[in-house]
Amino acid sequence: MEHAKKNVALLAGCQAMLFVNNVTLFALASLAGHHLADNKALATLPATAYVVGAALNMLPASYFMKRYGRQAGFRFGTSMGIAGASLACVAMWAHSFWLLCVAILVLGAYNAFGQYYRFAAADTASREFKAKAISLVMASSIVGGIVGPELSKYTKDLFPVPFLGAYASLILFCLVTLALLAFIRIPPPTEAELTEPARALPAVMAQPAFIVAVMGSAIGYGIMSLLMTATPLAMSFCGHPYDSAAFIIQWHVIGMFAPSFFTGSLIRRFGVLNIMFCGVLLEAASVAAALSGLQVAHFWWALTLLGVGWNFLYIGGTTLLTECYRESEKAKAQGMHDFLVFVITATSSFSSGLLINRSGWEMLNYAALPFLALIAAAIIWLGLRQPRAVAA
Repeated sequence: MEHAKKNVALLAGCQAMLFVNNVTLFALASLAGHHLADNKALATLPATAYVVGAALNMLPASYFMKRYGRQAGFRFGTSMGIAGASLACVAMWAHSFWLLCVAILVLGAYNAFGQYYRFAAADTASREFKAKAISLVMASSIVGGIVGPELSKYTKDLFPVPFLGAYASLILFCLVTLALLAFIRIPPPTEAELTEPARALPAVMAQPAFIVAVMGSAIGYGIMSLLMTATPLAMSFCGHPYDSAAFIIQWHVIGMFAPSFFTGSLIRRFGVLNIMFCGVLLEAASVAAALSGLQVAHFWWALTLLGVGWNFLYIGGTTLLTECYRESEKAKAQGMHDFLVFVITATSSFSSGLLINRSGWEMLNYAALPFLALIAAAIIWLGLRQPRAVAA
């Protein structure tokens, strides 16, 4: 248990560095895109490139780590983060929108490998500690919510070239990650993982619990991305300054990760499906808050509730997923889950820019409601079909 707790602490530090990167990128990507793009409808394309880069590398990252181990995978992914941030600096210097998209696509590979920090924590945890290990690693992402927006306010205009300083700062956080990884001791792939008979991927994916885990994680993440990506633009259109948008994104990320300190305990007490259903209700409340007005306070309530709802759906979906595979199926199940999450998130992120430019902030929020209804129906269906799944 002590070994597992040490790994969780170190992985939490790596997760914190990853989310400083993530939050800084999401806070600035659409604004940097708007600054560089001739066609302003493409302003959110850099943010989409980040998600696409993660989606394209999700399955390869999982299989890479199955063959070479978690530690080698995390080091390689962090190196991609350094390369992507360096290229983003060049893109801002050259005033190249498309080079910025390529750079952030490369940064997406870093994000893909980093998504497995939570699974690495679960790998060495007992069944009783698993949900808490996942949630504690995710909880450290709150550092990104605090440091990322604050850092971006001071670094975005650090040099004469807009946003160059913010992208340069990300290199330093990747170097801290490499230092933390040197102290993590993750066991190599087990014999069972390498040799045990495994079901075909379609058989794993056909399980009702797998379907609901993916729907909760992917659609919940997609809705979060749809609304969060557009928020800095929506606030800019309403005349709110960037500092207000950074403040809202900061609280959004706090809402995403602060609950993680107790989400694992809530899942153990009330059951994973009940917590996921609460996540649906909270994201619906976020839409209601967004539709109630356009003052900074309305954006604050909307994005904070959206963050907490995402937390319950994503950690709940991840926990439910860990009950759906054998050791030999871990790489394919985890990889496909996260691949689907990021494909849907990429689609919603790109749609965000198109919808807000063509239809406005209000219609963007209305578009989320049918998908929330779909997740709610799936959770109820699984609860009725497999009552034991409620108490995962």
